[in-house]
Amino acid sequence: MDKLSGLIGNRRARACLLGALAIVVTVCWLWLPNRRTDAAARPQGPQAVAVDTADVKRADVPVYLEGLGTIQAFNTVTVTARVDGELQKIAFEEGRTVNKGDLLAQIDPRPFQAALAQSLAAKAKDEAQLQSAKADLERYLTLAPENLASKQTLDSQRATVAGLEAQIKGDQASIDNAHTQLQYTSITSPIQGRTGIRRVDVGNNVHASDTSGIVVVTQLQPISLIFTLPEDALGSIGSALSAGPVTVAAMSRDGSTELDRGTVTLVDNQIDQTTGTIRIKAVFPNTQNKLWPGQYVDARVLVRTDHSALTIPAAAVQRGPNGMFTYVVKSDATVEARPLKVGEESGSVYVVQDGITDGERVVTSNQYRLQPGARVAGRSVQ
Repeated sequence: MDKLSGLIGNRRARACLLGALAIVVTVCWLWLPNRRTDAAARPQGPQAVAVDTADVKRADVPVYLEGLGTIQAFNTVTVTARVDGELQKIAFEEGRTVNKGDLLAQIDPRPFQAALAQSLAAKAKDEAQLQSAKADLERYLTLAPENLASKQTLDSQRATVAGLEAQIKGDQASIDNAHTQLQYTSITSPIQGRTGIRRVDVGNNVHASDTSGIVVVTQLQPISLIFTLPEDALGSIGSALSAGPVTVAAMSRDGSTELDRGTVTLVDNQIDQTTGTIRIKAVFPNTQNKLWPGQYVDARVLVRTDHSALTIPAAAVQRGPNGMFTYVVKSDATVEARPLKVGEESGSVYVVQDGITDGERVVTSNQYRLQPGARVAGRSVQ
């Protein structure tokens, strides 16, 4: 009987324990979702904006002026005939480089050889007559003291000798002219350069009056560039030229490739009033023939180098209603909009004259997501 009463009491205790445990579980189940909802509803602080940053630093900054220009051949010669005749030979290949004095074409020389021979014969005839006239003059001079030759005869013979001497000089001039005309039948290149397309074929008659010529020879090494700059750049160019040679880089139209590097040789003597620009000439060695007559290129002129200038990346400079500014990262990882006074832009950097100091950090990306006081997570990019 005692054992039965103890068994019933243990069952009641376990039932009570299980009931209390169920109540605790139910309360926790109902209470925890409310805690999670409260935690989710509780406002959190703003997240940091991911940005790239760069240090403000000092560097030597080259200052360039840029203008658009056209490549021109250093010398261009239209090779024409200087005498009339049949074109017997073309001695050049189109598009090949020729040296000064190289044979380009040959005109039939036979008529001019005959003219030269005729002039030589005329001179020989006059020289023989002069020799006879001088002999007669010597005889008259011997007879004159004895009054065996009249003064009129002596004077007449002297005039004959003088006339023949003058005739021989004329004969020599004819010989020189005939020799020159004969030389003109061999047409040579007056400069070193590249030949263009042939304009006449073998067998045609060419004339000294022809203006189209036989071929055009262009000198490509060196080569010239004529480009323009705004008239405001005249002072900078003048100062640079007074300090020494001014370097010019010929750039491709997209600005990504430097084709050649030369020097300024001439600043035009007047400003074009219709465009407000000044023309400038530069010369390039063009050893690799990357520059070609008629080609458009961008000219980049180095006018000076600013040493130890305070610089920031161009990507960090923003334009606002009050002028240029940049976002500076402060020590607490927030940003400040700092007004700037900038100078020259050179490539990917700006020279800063006022607004920031050496060693500060500036934001170079995601500026559109920022405002003064915003927190940033910066990644340094130099």
